[in-house]
Amino acid sequence: MGLIGEVLLLPFAPVRGSLWAIKQALAEAEREYYDPAAIRAELGRLEERLEAGEIDEAEFDRQEDELLDRLEIAMTRNTGPGNGTPQ
Repeated sequence: MGLIGEVLLLPFAPVRGSLWAIKQALAEAEREYYDPAAIRAELGRLEERLEAGEIDEAEFDRQEDELLDRLEIAMTRNTGPGNGTPQ
């Protein structure tokens, strides 16, 4: 984009900056959501809740399935093409 294009888009700079910030926040939230260590910690807390009687077996199974699905996605994302570092 040339100088004229930049000058014409200058009024939109705050919007472009806001969009960049939103994309960065979304990327960080997604990284944390799919962090395998965090998911494993949640699985541990879930098991503790079951043993403490806070949740029943059906609720444990439902939440465990959700966490295992997330973990599977996380592992696929971490070993996918372009990442280069399998975990």
